[in-house]
Amino acid sequence: MTMTRIMKLTLTSVLIALLMFGCSDYLDINEDPNNPTEAPIEGLMINTTFETARNTYRVGSTTSFFVQHLASPNEASGTDIHDAISYGTNWSQLYFNIGDLRELIAQAEAIGAPFYTGPAKVMKAYNLSLLVNKFGDVPYSEAFSQDNLQPAYDSSEQVYNVIRTLLTEAISELNASESAASPGSDDFIFGGDIASWRRTAYALQARILNHYSKLPSYDPQAVLSSVDQAFSSNDQDFEKVFFSSPNAAQNQWYRTAVNNAGLLLGGWLSEQTIEHLDGSTYGVFDPRIVLITVPVANADHPNFGEYLGTRNGAGRGADPEQGVRAVLVPGDNFYYAESPTTPLLMSTFAEMKFIEAEAALAANQPTRAYQAYEDGIRAHMEKMGVDPADVDAYWNEPSVSVGEGNLTIDHIMKEKYIAMFLNPEAWNDARRYDYQYQGFQAPANSALGGQMIRLVRYPDSELQRNQANVPDRSMLDRVFWDAN
Repeated sequence: MTMTRIMKLTLTSVLIALLMFGCSDYLDINEDPNNPTEAPIEGLMINTTFETARNTYRVGSTTSFFVQHLASPNEASGTDIHDAISYGTNWSQLYFNIGDLRELIAQAEAIGAPFYTGPAKVMKAYNLSLLVNKFGDVPYSEAFSQDNLQPAYDSSEQVYNVIRTLLTEAISELNASESAASPGSDDFIFGGDIASWRRTAYALQARILNHYSKLPSYDPQAVLSSVDQAFSSNDQDFEKVFFSSPNAAQNQWYRTAVNNAGLLLGGWLSEQTIEHLDGSTYGVFDPRIVLITVPVANADHPNFGEYLGTRNGAGRGADPEQGVRAVLVPGDNFYYAESPTTPLLMSTFAEMKFIEAEAALAANQPTRAYQAYEDGIRAHMEKMGVDPADVDAYWNEPSVSVGEGNLTIDHIMKEKYIAMFLNPEAWNDARRYDYQYQGFQAPANSALGGQMIRLVRYPDSELQRNQANVPDRSMLDRVFWDAN
């Protein structure tokens, strides 16, 4: 029995109790999220590893509409058309988890336990990156004082400096020769494997450094150096395996698929993604489509047997709620929503290969770039369980295996777009790439006049309680690395 399976069996009851406590705690509006109650170090590790994965879903469930992985079945739905929505839950849950990670770091430092501080700093950097890349400038340096309920905002660049420092410190601490205490089954991601956390720190460092690609300070060689020390196979990915029960502990993309099947509609795939995969846009059928969704099952529909996505902002029109449009599907043959315990991917070997391809291309290393490009395609297909013959057939398509001398950033970003399906990082890629995916267009009924969203609106809680400090900006303003 694998460590993952053992953890699932032994810790489910702990998790249920944790969720029951967490829900009541989070719903108490009189509690200060920036002043978490002291908890045992093991309990903090359980909570922060679990919530780090859930925050990935929470943010991804928004950003997947911005990059048109998903689309709403309803016309002019707010997130789908980039309306000025308050994403207060995202904001709060990210701050809750960062607050708990601060407490975990403080307790671990007090007892001399770098094997706890290292993973905690990796997760803190990761959660901060989710926060700053969604909202831009955010409170940080003054955000965790119980005496200051109206903290000043730090610039997105300042927060990135914090993220980079956290990852540097984490790597150092994860290389320590000894630790007064070490995580084990309380680590819901890696089961206490310190080498896995060290690889993850390098992977996130590579990702963060690659975000500077539009700026003069971009250093592709530094990116490549981090990639070299990150994941070397799919088995090492930064992912969280979920639990069979209760529902709140299941993979939330699986829950989305189950709910959609029960007519609580969600998880509908965008026309952009379907046409990216089915051959309409690039003239190549991508075998991954059969592991994500299903074709039209309604024999009376004119698109029967075809894959039919939904145009962002347009909704499903006169089509019924089931049997016609491409949606996330629960079941053994569908990767992202296969079962309650399906892993949620946070950073992967495939992502590292595409980052390597991009950085190597920028560093004028075409041979390395082309090999990494091929490795990224194969890694993601293998991760999903694509038949090896289908992997080879896809790679052998002339428009895919374009040759070392013909490789461009467009080829890399086209493939990475699918490899990052449902991952919040896909929105960072889209903004760095200025949404230049083939066939990409603003949503119908766009709330931004046809321009593409760059940041989300600040939540109502900030506008009501901290208005004097909230930056005056629109959703067309940009995080610092998203230079014009």
